Amino acid sequence: MLIDRGFKVAVTYLLPEEATALESDMGLEEDQLIIRRVDGTDPEAVDAFFSEATEAFGPINLMASLVGGWAGGRDVAETDDVRLNRMIDLNVKTAWNATRAAIPLMSDDWGRIVLIGSKHAVEAPAGQAAYNMSKAAVAALGRSVATELLDTATTCNTLLPSVINTEATRTALPYSDYVDWPQPEEIAEVINFLGSRESKAVNGGTIPVSGSALI
Repeated sequence: MLIDRGFKVAVTYLLPEEATALESDMGLEEDQLIIRRVDGTDPEAVDAFFSEATEAFGPINLMASLVGGWAGGRDVAETDDVRLNRMIDLNVKTAWNATRAAIPLMSDDWGRIVLIGSKHAVEAPAGQAAYNMSKAAVAALGRSVATELLDTATTCNTLLPSVINTEATRTALPYSDYVDWPQPEEIAEVINFLGSRESKAVNGGTIPVSGSALI
C-alpha cells in the first residue's frame, strides 16, 4: 500500500511491543521510518513529532490520525466526568492536535488528511453518549478543515467505521458476532486510496467503512 508506493513513514506508538511489531512488519530502512512514543493528547509532544518528521522527510502528503478509544455502558445521566473527559481526550484532542500540527506542514503539491470518526457519530446508539459525541466532533472537525483548505492542494475526509475486527475488540465483546465487522486491512485500503493524488475529488466527506456490520 503506502509503503509500496514509496512513502516514508512517521508513526507513533503507545506500548513498546507496538513499536517492535510495526518496525518488523514495515521492513523499512532507517532513513524511511520514524517511530516515536507520543502522547497524542499532548499538543507540544505532537508538534515536536511532526516537526521531526518533516525535518527528516519533507512536507506531508498524507496525515492519518488513527488514535482513539471507546468507553460505553452508561446513559448520559450515569456518565461521570472522568469517562466524558477520557472520550474527549482520546478522540477529539488527539485528532485536533494532529490536524492542527499537520496543516502548516502539508505539501503544496498535494496533501491528504484522514480522520477516524465512527458510524455511531451519526446513529448515536444509547449507552455511549460520550463516545458518540466525541466522534461527531471529529467528523465536524474534518468538514471544517476541508472548508478551510478549499483553496489549497489539501483535502480532508473522515472515515466512519463500525466496530473493527481486531483481537482487542473481540476480547472486549466476546459474545458478539464479529463475522461482518470490517477488517483493519480493509479500512487501510480506503486510507490508501484517500492518501493518493487520485482522491482529490473526495473532500469534506464522512465515509462509511462498516461493511455489512450492524453495530
